[in-house]
Amino acid sequence: MPGAEDQATETARLISFVLPVYNERGNLEELHRRICDAMQTRSEPFELVFVDDGSTDGSFEVLRSLHAADSRVRVLQLRRNFGKSAAYSAGFAHARGDVIVTMDTDLQDDPADLGALLSRLYAGCDLVSGWKHGGKGPGKTRASHFFNRVVAAFTRIPLHDFNCPFRAFRRQVAEEIEIRGELYRYIPVLAHARGFELAEVKIGNQPRGYGRSKYGRERFLRGFLDLLTVVFITRFSRRPLHLMGLGGILSLLAGFGLLLFFTAAHVLHLAGVLADEAWNIHDRPAISLGILLIIVGVQFFSLGLLAELLVTSSGSGSAAYSIKRVLPADRAADAPPPEAD
Repeated sequence: MPGAEDQATETARLISFVLPVYNERGNLEELHRRICDAMQTRSEPFELVFVDDGSTDGSFEVLRSLHAADSRVRVLQLRRNFGKSAAYSAGFAHARGDVIVTMDTDLQDDPADLGALLSRLYAGCDLVSGWKHGGKGPGKTRASHFFNRVVAAFTRIPLHDFNCPFRAFRRQVAEEIEIRGELYRYIPVLAHARGFELAEVKIGNQPRGYGRSKYGRERFLRGFLDLLTVVFITRFSRRPLHLMGLGGILSLLAGFGLLLFFTAAHVLHLAGVLADEAWNIHDRPAISLGILLIIVGVQFFSLGLLAELLVTSSGSGSAAYSIKRVLPADRAADAPPPEAD
């Protein structure tokens, strides 16, 4: 755990709030006020990086007004709705802080809980995730509990709330992880796979302000599909043959086993040991199954080898988003944030 001198160094670092926005016009001014109120009691300088992910309800105009009134507010406007992962990626790329804080903009995350997250972060962790408790209906609580238990079992990470967007982490985490698709909910899993130290703290769950939830029942189906994706990425992205090869070995063993068994039975049938005509290899459809399993096993190995070649030769792709406008447009990316107006 860092000493008093290290603690003072930590609290002098810039904090970047990365805040994805999609049709949250009625919540933005209140969120800005709450964050500023929470940061008044702290010594760290901070900036608010709002990423407008193709909002159609006038959210950008509210963000423009906030930027005009507070120079700590920075705004990225994407050309269309690219999704939350793309919004996070854009925000991380433009954030200048040594510590990054992510929150939803629907007012369900209380900035007053920030102190608990930062305390654990400054104590030596690399990423601290919130653990929401209370404020949910019984149906949502059971579904969320089941989902989180499954994710913890698959990823072997003992967190209680993988869906909580309220997190604080060091800049190195944002620089080393890549989030695409809908993997933003698995940021702790991606960070853990890189060897970063995780922790979590209990936080409150506030009622939504303006607007309505953008999540429905399909959220959990997408979540489980994304879980399979993140497990593959974190365990097999650099060694896909280990996964495909395992399937290939099992399929080949099953195919060869079937062929060996029925070939031996046919030999014994010809020798008169097994007199029943049912042991004639020409009357056994399982032979076709054995051949099919061998072919499938070879295909698994072929796909695994091709995947290994792709991993070895692939370079970095283009960004998953396109930025239409940045506020402020005339400020150097590496300039220190000015004081509030």
